[in-house]
Amino acid sequence: MNARCTDPAMPPIPPDADPAETREWLDALRATLQSGGPERALYLLQQLDQQAQQLGLFPHAQPFSAYRNSIPLEQQGAYPGDLEIEERLTAWMRWNALAMVVRANQAYGELGGHIASYASAAEIFELGFNHFFKGDGPGRQADLVFFQPHSAPGVYARAYLEGRLSEQQLAHYRQEVDGGGLCSYPHPWLMPDFWQFPTGSMGLGPITSVYHARFMRYLQNRGLLQTEGRRVWGVFGDGEMDEPESIAGLTLAAREQLDNLTFIVNCNLQRLDGPVRGNGQVIQELEALFTGAGWNVIKVLWGSDWDALFARDTEHVLLRALSQTVDGQYQTLGAKDGAYNIEHFFRQNPEVQKLVAHMSEAEIDALKRGGHDFRKLHAAFAAAVAHKGRPTVILAKTKKGYGMGGAGESRMTAHQAKKLDLDALLAFRNRFQLPISDADVEALRFVKPAEDSPEMRYLREHRALLGGPLPARQAGAAPVAVPPLQAWGGFALQAEGKEMSTTMAVVRMLSGWLKDRALGERIVPIVADEARTFGMASLFRQIGIYSPQGQRYEPEDAGSMLSYREAVDGQLLEEGITEAGAISSWIAAATSYSVHGQALLPVYIYYSKFGFQRVGDLIWAAADQRARGLLLGATAGRTTLGGEGLQHQDGSSLVMAALVPNCCAWDPAFAGELAVILDNATRRMMEEQRDEFHYVTVMNENYAQPSLPESAHADVLRGMYLYERRPVAQLKGRVRLLGSGTILREVLAAAELLDQDWQVESDVFSVTSFSELAKEAREQQRAQRLGLTHETPQVRRLLPGAEPVIAATDYVRAWPQLIAEYVDAPYVTLGTDGFGRSDTRQQLRRFFEVDRHQIVLAALQALVDQGALPLAVLAQARERYAVRIAPQSPWSC
Repeated sequence: MNARCTDPAMPPIPPDADPAETREWLDALRATLQSGGPERALYLLQQLDQQAQQLGLFPHAQPFSAYRNSIPLEQQGAYPGDLEIEERLTAWMRWNALAMVVRANQAYGELGGHIASYASAAEIFELGFNHFFKGDGPGRQADLVFFQPHSAPGVYARAYLEGRLSEQQLAHYRQEVDGGGLCSYPHPWLMPDFWQFPTGSMGLGPITSVYHARFMRYLQNRGLLQTEGRRVWGVFGDGEMDEPESIAGLTLAAREQLDNLTFIVNCNLQRLDGPVRGNGQVIQELEALFTGAGWNVIKVLWGSDWDALFARDTEHVLLRALSQTVDGQYQTLGAKDGAYNIEHFFRQNPEVQKLVAHMSEAEIDALKRGGHDFRKLHAAFAAAVAHKGRPTVILAKTKKGYGMGGAGESRMTAHQAKKLDLDALLAFRNRFQLPISDADVEALRFVKPAEDSPEMRYLREHRALLGGPLPARQAGAAPVAVPPLQAWGGFALQAEGKEMSTTMAVVRMLSGWLKDRALGERIVPIVADEARTFGMASLFRQIGIYSPQGQRYEPEDAGSMLSYREAVDGQLLEEGITEAGAISSWIAAATSYSVHGQALLPVYIYYSKFGFQRVGDLIWAAADQRARGLLLGATAGRTTLGGEGLQHQDGSSLVMAALVPNCCAWDPAFAGELAVILDNATRRMMEEQRDEFHYVTVMNENYAQPSLPESAHADVLRGMYLYERRPVAQLKGRVRLLGSGTILREVLAAAELLDQDWQVESDVFSVTSFSELAKEAREQQRAQRLGLTHETPQVRRLLPGAEPVIAATDYVRAWPQLIAEYVDAPYVTLGTDGFGRSDTRQQLRRFFEVDRHQIVLAALQALVDQGALPLAVLAQARERYAVRIAPQSPWSC
């Protein structure tokens, strides 16, 4: 059957002009199959396809197969488990998952939760748990399983039967504040011993699972860990595949031959509000997508009850009718009974009607989709594990809300179903033949078989054979010693005015780390196609770029000291132009301590604009799973990357970073500050094993770097230290000036002008982190309010009194305003709100009004407001500095 006729969106094939010739071709194919076997038959088909394309035929043919199971019945094999026991266990899981959600919402009415998604995926999960998802065992680490988030109640229901979760915990589903409750979706931060991977933000599970599978190969090729035999499994929804992140890693997985990766896409054909492809067929579309990307595709569409029908369908009339039915119609058929299906599907074609003439309405109603059939699913899973050289996707067709009857099965409202009336609950019990009394059904009691029952023995035995329970998260790994700061950062601490950018400094520090015997091999440098931009070309030779194929070509710059070098054991991950891919690799490395028992330090350097703004959702997911690592926002700030313009100039990443609870955000001005920050961050993560990560901005602007006295180190880490005090002989006023990043240099220049031109004394503070200052002040404020032990926060310790404080940064004003409520004096902020644009650094700072002259004006205005200076001073200053007044501010609309 030609693939083209399986696509309802494509025009039908013309009538057969020469049936006799067609029969000869088909007979020849059958004869080849009988005499030469399937490999010979497939070879001939491939040759025909290649010749057809060379002749210009089928230039737009879709790469998908007929609308049937990929694995024929004769290749299915015997089922290795006890089907009756597994179906009974699955029924228990279904009931407890349903009871958990319905019970919570009957009690409170506002907690939410999902029933229909797990109802559609229960067999997929149970087959994996009973036969394929491996836990930790002798000489083996557990598989990595990414669970469909809306199906979390089903995972909890299994953990309850296993004795891992109590009835009390199930009764507090989505009630976490007072402790002991279960979180809505997989959240490692909230359940650190249970969940491994957060998948609740659609699309992030697929891309991160790809990069985890790739990272396992990276670990093995570098000789850090033996990962052979471990698999990554991802259970995702067909609607989820619409997210761009879901498909962003598909070609990488095929290109690097990640046959340790299997996706199971639960194709229940329904989004949250309706059909996924109401006018098309999402399974065929996904097959085309994955096939085109180079994946092995296995379709599981029809259950075992369909086998006899297909065997009798010698003319493929049933198969043709199925292929021409769109998903919106499948949803309607799935929601209706056998009588409706007979009338509106099987009787639409007399030949199809003959195939089911012997079947009753009840038998038609009982026909299962393949995703609800353990036999079909097992054949697909086994084929996926056996397949070599390519990742595999299993497209399993299911019904959303399977078993919920009129309360949700294939209904448009299935996703929103959170409450069921008594009749619906009783019908559910009866549908799955659960031995639960009417009273227990009405009370929504959680139930399980007796501990010594065949079901419970079976459940325990199968998980023991597979190595133990899943999901399960390991909390730690052996600490890694960090070399002394002086060994790799001494050049920055004793800079003595040498000119360099902080980007140059951080690359030099990274090179020093890589040479250390203990820490060096644990560093995972990551860059998204900008290594040369950031001065990292020396690492090409020093540690090599990771490539599982090695280097199969001579690079154009082979004669250069900084030539491009790819290697199987390369250490640098050069990801290409994919920030989402690069951050996914960073996540894989940053969670290696819990996933692989290997403490690593990933260092991802990128254009700061393309971090939190572009892949902030992935960074938030990293925070959820307790990532540990360094994010380096290079060419940071609105005015340091002059010529690139609006889309590249970052003025907001630090504010976004400050919103992530376990991210420490830093904006150092000088290399010495940077060294102290990195030393502290690395020790906290690698030696103390704190579940945090650090975002540090670095700039591409060269300027003189001062030495940093050791006495300032502690204050650098608290977020602010006194950099310079400028006393004035004939004092007319006094201010405190705060600066961070490159704008600190403008602040220092402003302090000099205030001294020379206006006899205003100033203290200049370098603020390495407004968010760390605010965090400490907030905690101390709370402690005081609650009568707990508290100290004076750094802000109030360094900025006492009433003299005005002026803060200027290369970021939006919201960044320095984080500490506004903790400053008792008048507090003025200058920042780069608005859109960036192309020009020189000097012009941009003038335009955004964060240059030295604007800082002087802000300081003078604050003193005028206090009555310390006359109003005329402002006009005099504007004239002296030739301040040009734009018709509107940079941030106005």
